[in-house]
Amino acid sequence: MTQQDASPGLARPAPGPGSEAAAGTGSVRAGRPRLPAPLCLLAFAAVYLLAVWTPFGQRAENALIGGNGARPAWMYDWSGAAYGSSALPPMENTAVPTLIVGTVLVTAVALARRRWWQGCAAVGVVIATVGAKELARAVLPRPDLVDARVSLVEASFPSGHVAVPAGLVLAAVLVASPRLRPYVAGAGMLWLAVTAGTVLATYHHRPSDVLGSTLLACAGYGLAVRLLPSAHAPAAAHRPRALPAVALSLSAVGALAAGARDDSLTESLVFAATAFLCAALFWFTTTLPLHPRTPRPNRASPQSGRRPEHP
Repeated sequence: MTQQDASPGLARPAPGPGSEAAAGTGSVRAGRPRLPAPLCLLAFAAVYLLAVWTPFGQRAENALIGGNGARPAWMYDWSGAAYGSSALPPMENTAVPTLIVGTVLVTAVALARRRWWQGCAAVGVVIATVGAKELARAVLPRPDLVDARVSLVEASFPSGHVAVPAGLVLAAVLVASPRLRPYVAGAGMLWLAVTAGTVLATYHHRPSDVLGSTLLACAGYGLAVRLLPSAHAPAAAHRPRALPAVALSLSAVGALAAGARDDSLTESLVFAATAFLCAALFWFTTTLPLHPRTPRPNRASPQSGRRPEHP
């Protein structure tokens, strides 16, 4: 026969300083990005130094820009380079409108969901990404170390075309609900892969340019999440098991199609691989599983105020 204490005063411990912490051990902590801002900025500096400040890096990237121009690119008709064609946002003259409309939509979502802190952080990510791109383009020189032709000497690091979708989608991830956040990230990485592949295949930018912009956006996202109060930081979001494979597969297909050219298989593969790497960095920053807190077992003990049961 089980014997229990009927006294209500001993059935539950009195609240104390550690009771709230113990009660919250089964919850999930707010998410922190796996790619912190300092690591992204360090990678950004490494890409710049290796690709721009070494003869080896300059020769390797210059060799990818042949003499046939943008016309052999599969995405030429959607790049805005063709006369009278429609440019895929944010290519050519659609870059600024895309940036403005995207920022307005992100702000509207934050206001509708009453997520003031996340909204400020999201707008900050967009401003930081685009502003850092403009500043880096202005102050980071590109010395001519290999006697390149005039068309290859102009500074293009980092890419403004890639900075727009990267900053906007990372901002959208911040203001999206936990249920929709993985899908927003998956759609965003596809957009990023297609944009990066297009600007590479049409010779608008070099591989280091698109990687640099992606790393700047990831750094801005990491800094924003780090500065958010714990109660307002993005929490762990449930996602279907098949979503990572589907999102990465679609990004790979988009990168292959956008980075393809008719005149060079080698260039096509390099451009596609670089675009997919940008998408993978994006996915790794936003949607990897977070660290849950391990719930403590609820064992009866003399300290808990409950008497052990005896058969």
